[in-house]
Amino acid sequence: MVKEETLKELALSRSEYNLILDKLDREPNDLELGLFGALWSEHCGYKHTKKLLRSIKSTSEFTLTEAGAENAGAVNIGSNKAIVMKIESHNHPSAVEPYEGAATGVGGIVRDIFAMGARPIALLNSLRFSNLESDRNVQIAKGVIEGISGYGNCLGIPNIGGECFFDESYESNPLVNAMCVGLVDADKILSAKADRPGDLLIIIGAETGRDGIHGASGLASQNFEETIELRSAVQVGNPFLEKLLIEACLEISNFNELVGMQDCGAAGITSAAIEMAERSELGLKIDVSKVPVKEDSMTPYEIMLSESQERMLIAVKKNQHQRIFDILEKWDLKCSIIGEFIEGNEVQIFDGEKIISQTSIEALTSPPEYDLSLLSKGYKNKKNKIKIKEEYKNFDKKIINKYLFEILGSNNLISKESIYRKYDHHVQTNTVVEPGSDAAVIRIKGTDKYLIFSCDGNSRFSLINPDVGAQINIAEACRNISVLGGEPISLTDGLNFGDPTKPKGAHELIETFKGFNKACKVFEIPIISGNASLFNEGHNSSINPTPIIGAMGIMNNKTKIINKNFMNEGDYIGVIGKSLWGTENGLSGSEFQSFFDKTISGEININLDFEEKIQKNIRNLIKNNLINSATDISLGGLIMGLIKSCEKNNLGVNIDKAIPNNWAGALFGEDQSRIIFSFDPKNEKLIKESLSNVDWEKIGLVSKENIKFENIFFESDDLFLRYNKGFSTDI
Repeated sequence: MVKEETLKELALSRSEYNLILDKLDREPNDLELGLFGALWSEHCGYKHTKKLLRSIKSTSEFTLTEAGAENAGAVNIGSNKAIVMKIESHNHPSAVEPYEGAATGVGGIVRDIFAMGARPIALLNSLRFSNLESDRNVQIAKGVIEGISGYGNCLGIPNIGGECFFDESYESNPLVNAMCVGLVDADKILSAKADRPGDLLIIIGAETGRDGIHGASGLASQNFEETIELRSAVQVGNPFLEKLLIEACLEISNFNELVGMQDCGAAGITSAAIEMAERSELGLKIDVSKVPVKEDSMTPYEIMLSESQERMLIAVKKNQHQRIFDILEKWDLKCSIIGEFIEGNEVQIFDGEKIISQTSIEALTSPPEYDLSLLSKGYKNKKNKIKIKEEYKNFDKKIINKYLFEILGSNNLISKESIYRKYDHHVQTNTVVEPGSDAAVIRIKGTDKYLIFSCDGNSRFSLINPDVGAQINIAEACRNISVLGGEPISLTDGLNFGDPTKPKGAHELIETFKGFNKACKVFEIPIISGNASLFNEGHNSSINPTPIIGAMGIMNNKTKIINKNFMNEGDYIGVIGKSLWGTENGLSGSEFQSFFDKTISGEININLDFEEKIQKNIRNLIKNNLINSATDISLGGLIMGLIKSCEKNNLGVNIDKAIPNNWAGALFGEDQSRIIFSFDPKNEKLIKESLSNVDWEKIGLVSKENIKFENIFFESDDLFLRYNKGFSTDI
């Protein structure tokens, strides 16, 4: 009988092992147990999310793939062009080895994109770290950022946007979500499968080593424990080899001999090859002795489960591999025929002439699916009513100034330029709006299209109410595209959660999917791809539930691009939204509440129908060239929206309203569905007509300097200096 420590290393429960016995009708050997551990891992098998994922809206008139059926999702953008996009996490490896964890996270998501025949044209990232008071947290943040830039910059792919957020819930468990976007002819998308029996299975790229073994099962599918040594489960990347792999794979992707392509990612050859066979509805023969290795005496177990980077599997028509081998030789890449697809539903693994494993593909690729409603039974989110200090309700100029200048010391509110300036965002010469705006814009040469991308995910809202928080995350990702004039057409998600086997973790997942479904329905937008990273729990606590949304929008390149920056002194300023000052719940889950009260509590809400309406209205204003800038009111509230709108061009504002006694909520509340915009006074009549069906108000005008209300003003030079001062320590 297999030992408990062996099952623990593979992240298999005793009941799952017994299920394996039932499927095989015998004891598995060591290799077979490793295969099951990898393919039944949370990372590969999605045991706790598969049922929920089936409920998500994943198709639209633009989609070309089914969610989960390929390496990434594809969307038709017209002109026979398609965009391939996906977000992927590398959280646990980045906690263990920050540089290599983040670097190989970039490498992995890029391979998912060019595996579909698409040239990678943009990268984004969403990062979460704990507070920077400790040297260890600084080391993690610095290592991750260096890993992203060190790997991504070498590939010649622009890193055009993203976000970075700090919260103590990420202590010992940072989140590193990397998003990649690729461009391909709509009729040339590659699939990750073979075509018929006799097709060859070929491995190309790096040699296989001992790095990354048990990455999927041991590192990504269970909670951290201080007693487990995890460094051997972290892969080591080589971006220069990956660059060769990109070019070679894109060159052979046009060959008729090539049938399919698959990235060797989590669980290495095991998942890549067996999942290709499953998609193909074929069996598979593999000879591990044919796999090029870095070290002598590697065992079949190590070869099958290694997660060495920069490797791809390709399916090639029988006896038609020579032209492909010639191209790979030109790019100085190793390659080897390691197997072939066969009739039936078995995977047969050989070591030379000796067969060492023979199992059904169905058994390996059908892990149990757990019902989270049973695991979450009886759990309810704590409802803590927000407690607003009397000081926050009494207007006092000195107190307001004190709080404003203190909160501008928050790492979450200051400019992130010191991070994104480390990334190359102009390579390929397509970047039109670069990092630092609400979203990024790239041109698609040879077409009349601009594409807009954003990454968003407010974990504090998800902690308060995961259902409403998920709605807000999708709404804000779309809103950030709309304020630049783009129409959101597709989403990808990164699900970063704690332990799904605990009632709290199960509940948060269920409620998040409820929110996703509501928002996708109202916005008529699909989630076309994504990744689930569960068991994000450090030694003491779980992370806040953190669903990251990557969004893509589209617009005509004849439309004038605007951004958040006020452009002209004398322009009028308007705010779309039900109330300029928000509501009494605006401080719930806000940066102000977290920074000063050291708590997260209260109630949050969003009216999706109203949100959808305001986004249509702002896009219409931009399309008709009626406004000069736009930005949403989000993190930091109204005052931060004004500061960021003024800062770039060193302008100010005169607001013709007095801040109410409830100054904290009015200035710092993060109520949803509010957009600041500026416009030429001559367009006022047309704007009134255009916005006749939505709540909005003119609040003042752009001035030469300072941020002035009727009852208080703030010196802009001081505000801008604090906003741009950078982090308290170099990361």
